[in-house]
Amino acid sequence: MQSTQQVNINTHPIPAKKEQVSTRIIFFIAGFVTAAWAAIVPYVKVNTAANDATLGMLLLCFGGGALIAMPVTGALAAKYGCRRLMVISTIAFCLLFPILSVLSQINLLVIGLLLFGIFIGLTDCAMNVQAVIVEKSSDRPIMSGFHGFYSVGGIAGAGTMSLILLLGVSATLASIFISIIALVLLMVCYNGLIPYANAPTGPLIAIPKGIVLVIGVVCFAIFLAEGAVLDWGAVFLIEHHGLKETLGGLGFAAFATMMTVGRLLGDKIVMRVGSARVVFLGALLACLGFIIAVLSPYLVLAIIGFALVGAGSSNIVPVMFSAVGKQKTMPEALAVPAISTLGYLGILAGPAVIGFVAFQLSLATALLIISALLAVIAFVTRFIRV
Repeated sequence: MQSTQQVNINTHPIPAKKEQVSTRIIFFIAGFVTAAWAAIVPYVKVNTAANDATLGMLLLCFGGGALIAMPVTGALAAKYGCRRLMVISTIAFCLLFPILSVLSQINLLVIGLLLFGIFIGLTDCAMNVQAVIVEKSSDRPIMSGFHGFYSVGGIAGAGTMSLILLLGVSATLASIFISIIALVLLMVCYNGLIPYANAPTGPLIAIPKGIVLVIGVVCFAIFLAEGAVLDWGAVFLIEHHGLKETLGGLGFAAFATMMTVGRLLGDKIVMRVGSARVVFLGALLACLGFIIAVLSPYLVLAIIGFALVGAGSSNIVPVMFSAVGKQKTMPEALAVPAISTLGYLGILAGPAVIGFVAFQLSLATALLIISALLAVIAFVTRFIRV
């Protein structure tokens, strides 16, 4: 049965320009809806009358759902194809999104967020499986551009949702509008979504091993750094530099802006500098950024430090996904979900670990530990074929 699948895969035309465009669009959709969800979290808190602790547990349901889905995405993509999996999961989370804005019972919201996370996780992994396949058929690096469109989608989603809400539109109607945009974009990119995936050989659950485990650890560290800036950057600037609470997001804004710019320019940078140097120098730049942000006595330099973290880390994860297409330890359809799961763990577990270290020592110390981890990652990546 498996050999038949492989023959069918080999008969498919080589992905070309159409598939590249569609891959960028599906990355944009995922970032667009995920960021729009973040914009309505305050409304969800009001609807459920949840306190901060309860809200934190609810948000973990979203991440938990994604973690449930990611390890099995490779097997599902191999059986049903990337296109079918992405279309079904994208339609599902677009339909769920407006429902989340009206749920007032916490038990129903738990179920809704678990499902929302599951379908987001399926889409996230499947689109990266497609990205690896499409890039392998290209004569140049294009992975950073794909991830750049996820970042652009995030900016567009947060901005669009905030603008609509600012105009006085209800969160539910705003969510419906966001979902309609996402579904229209899905129709636009449908024909370029790949109807197959490289068939994995091995277990249903993707467990990283060998070089894939190393790649996953690198992604874990980079997502940990991203989560640190997202969840603790504002707290640090407010507590250590006296920044007003209303301006606390400046650090993450600088980080996200430089990460987006870096990814959009990343493919050209990789072609000119080389993947290995991009990862090595990028990790060191991100390390330096944390050091500047933590040790500088000036607010402006601290914000610049966070910007350097974004610039340095911007292309490391895309290059790691490209490396998946070059390794032979695991099939791509298993390797991609495995490293995606490890990366997502970094986002989920990282902020909690940082909080623990900050409580025991200090927030500055916790951020400097991440800086040291990035320095280690810079040298670890020297052993990865990128």
